[in-house]
Order: sequence, then C-alpha cells, then structure tokens
Amino acid sequence: NLMRTAITFALILFVGFSSFGQDEKPAFEFVTETLDYGKIALGSDGKRVFEFTNVGKSPLIITQVKASCGCTVPKKPEEPIMPGEKGQIEVSYDTKRPGGFSKAITIFSNAKTPRKMIKIKGYVERTAAPVKKKSMLSDGS
Repeated sequence: NLMRTAITFALILFVGFSSFGQDEKPAFEFVTETLDYGKIALGSDGKRVFEFTNVGKSPLIITQVKASCGCTVPKKPEEPIMPGEKGQIEVSYDTKRPGGFSKAITIFSNAKTPRKMIKIKGYVERTAAPVKKKSMLSDGS
C-alpha cells in the first residue's frame, strides 16, 4: 500500500510539473482560421492577411510557413511576436486559375501546437466577355 501511494504521489508530481512548462509556451489566437475570398475576378489581387495574437507567455517564433501547392505563397513574420502582440501571415493566391479553390497553409513554430493549419478558399470567376479582335471588316468596336 505504501508503494502504491508513493507511485501515485510521484505521478501527480510528474503530471503537475510537465503541464506547468506547457503553460509558458506561446500560443496562436487567430481572428479566423479560414479566409474566404468569396467570388473574385480572374487575374485580380490574390493577396490576403491572416491576423493573430500571441496569447501565450513567451515570444512566438514562426520558423516556416508552407502551402499545400505552388499556387499559394505564404509569407511569415520575420521577428518574434511577443506575448499579447499581434502578428500577420500574408497569403498570395494565383488568381489566374479559374474555378473553386481550397488550400491549406501549415505554420511551424515554437507554440503549444507546433504545427498549425490555416486555410483559404474561394472561387475565381472565368472571364465573361470575349476579347474583340480587329479584322479587315471591323475596327474592333
């Protein structure tokens, strides 16, 4: 019985100390984790910004951001985000690709959750009006 009590006490101490260190890590709190572009025009500006706050107790360092394909280019903050401060991750989507899209961006950092996934989605509309060409019978108007 004494042995069981000692093991239980040791486990309680171990769990208590291991979770104590976790509370000191930085943490993301995003305004939104999925940015919806809605319907956008072919060739329009595909740049959007994810805003977040470091709600942890130590500096947040983003080491890498990766997109699920080459049509999406994310840009991470270069400086650490201090506790309570806001940060941004810029995302540029190639709007020369008509149709629906849903892409993931993975953030690698020193946060409680070292791999965090955020998403973009939307629909790039096809060009509606055909381009008029000049001919010998028409001046293009």
